[in-house]
Amino acid sequence: MHLMKDMGWLEVICGSMYSGKSEELIRRVKRAKIGRLKVQVFKPRLDDRFNKVNVVTHNGDQTDAVAVVDSGVLFSLVEDDTEVVAIDEAQFFDNGLVDVCRRLADKGKRVIVAGLDLDFRGQPFGPTPALMAMAEYVDKLQAICIKCGNPANRTQRLVNGQPAKATEPTIMVGASESYEARCRRCHEVPR
Repeated sequence: MHLMKDMGWLEVICGSMYSGKSEELIRRVKRAKIGRLKVQVFKPRLDDRFNKVNVVTHNGDQTDAVAVVDSGVLFSLVEDDTEVVAIDEAQFFDNGLVDVCRRLADKGKRVIVAGLDLDFRGQPFGPTPALMAMAEYVDKLQAICIKCGNPANRTQRLVNGQPAKATEPTIMVGASESYEARCRRCHEVPR
C-alpha cells in the first residue's frame, strides 16, 4: 500500500492468539520506517506481559512503543507530522478507540491496528469488530489448532489445564492461565 499525501485510511490485523498479529504490525512499521515515514506506535498500558513499553511478539521481535492508559491519551500524543500510527492489542482499549482511529484517518494518517477479534468465549472482543467494519483493509490471520492442526481462529483459555468456564472474566491480566490457538471444532467453553 502506498501512502498518498492527504489520504488516510485504517488497516486492521486481527485473529486469535499466536496468529502473528503483532509480528505483522511490526513488519508494516519497519517498512514504513524504511520509506522514511514518521511512525508512532502505541499499546495499552494494561498489556505488560513481555515488556512495559515495547510491542513484543511471542518470538521476541519488538519495536518501540508508548504505553497509554486509554484512547483519549493516545489521541493527544499523536504528533501533527506523524504519517503512520500503529496500535497493538486493540481489544484492551476502550470503545473510544473506534472514534480515535476514524479521526486519525480523516486527518490523513495511515492507521494500523492489531488485536484479537474474539475473546476466549468466541465472542466479539472490545473495539476490534467495529474497527474491522470501518477499515479500508482487514487481514484476518489464523494460527494452527494445537489439537488437530487445522486453521485456528479461536483462543482457548486454560485454567489448571482445563478449558475456562464461560463465567470467567473476559480480561485476565497478569494471571498465570495459559492460552492455546484452537479451531472452531476443538474450541471449548463449558457453560
